[in-house]
This record gives sequence, C-alpha cells and structure tokens, in this order.
Amino acid sequence: MIETPEEQLMRKGTMTKSPFKMTFEEEKEWQIQKQKEAKAYLFSIGQPLVYKKDGVMIAEYADGRIVPVH
Repeated sequence: MIETPEEQLMRKGTMTKSPFKMTFEEEKEWQIQKQKEAKAYLFSIGQPLVYKKDGVMIAEYADGRIVPVH
C-alpha cells in the first residue's frame, strides 16, 4: 500500500502552519478567521450567510438583516 504524505493532502494557500501541528488555541483562532473570510466573501458577491441557529435555518445579509429561511 502506498501512503500519501499529509502535505500532499492539503491544498496550497496562505497558511503558515499545518493544522496538524497547531495548538488548540491556534486551531480555534484559525477556525474563527475562516468563518470571517467566508462571511466576507459571501457578502462581497451579494449572497447571505445561511446557517442554523436554535434549530432554525436563517439567512444573514450584509446589511445586518437576519431572516428565517422557509
């Protein structure tokens, strides 16, 4: 069996440290940053951020509106 090195499984990007080598705190900060970047990207293309909150699907818009998704 041929094993693929973990470095080849990761896509190239702007990360300076592998997630496999991050401390818990570093990984938590990385996750928060990824969420912020995804939200900013969606808003930049005119799309809402859709997620589940308290069991209800909601859409959050760039103008601050939060509406339930039916």
